Amino acid sequence: MAKRLFDLVISALLLVLLAPLLAGVAAWVRLDSPGPVLYRQERVGRRGVPFFIHKFRTMQHGAAGPPLTVGADARITRAGVFLRRTRLDELPQLFDVLRGAMSLVGPRPEVPRYAAHWPASLRERVLAVRPGITDATSLAHLDEAALLAKAADPEREYIERILPAKAERAAAYAERATLASDLAVLWRTAFVLLGGRR
Repeated sequence: MAKRLFDLVISALLLVLLAPLLAGVAAWVRLDSPGPVLYRQERVGRRGVPFFIHKFRTMQHGAAGPPLTVGADARITRAGVFLRRTRLDELPQLFDVLRGAMSLVGPRPEVPRYAAHWPASLRERVLAVRPGITDATSLAHLDEAALLAKAADPEREYIERILPAKAERAAAYAERATLASDLAVLWRTAFVLLGGRR
């Protein structure tokens, strides 16, 4: 209950404080390339219930291809390069937190295609909590796209090596998370966003 109340208060406060920034980014996305401002994608949520996550659109509208972003993906727009690097594309997820589909801190939600590859022993534990905008695992994988670009088969590399490691850490978070640990992750995330990537 305390975590949900914290999510509601902080997400609502951030949406008010960041309203000018959200409006500015939305205008930039609209002017930079044809298509909608927001991108939504189905993800696997708490207890396995699917939901739609929202982000500022960073790819060409209608671009086909795998869900993974590998290296300097040609589908990414000019604005998208900056938004992804600064993580500003994730800000619309504050609305997902407000409506209860996500939490500020929690395991990053996977698309069904990759969630199906979670180790069976970890799946229920990962899905025991709401997925989050940020978590310690995502902070540890900031250069994931660049690493995948070096793999001969990026999707196989993700499924066989990166995904199980993420699931293990997500399960550990679900079992041991506290409000104090969430605050620590938010502090580290803010540090990263302000330029201290390491």
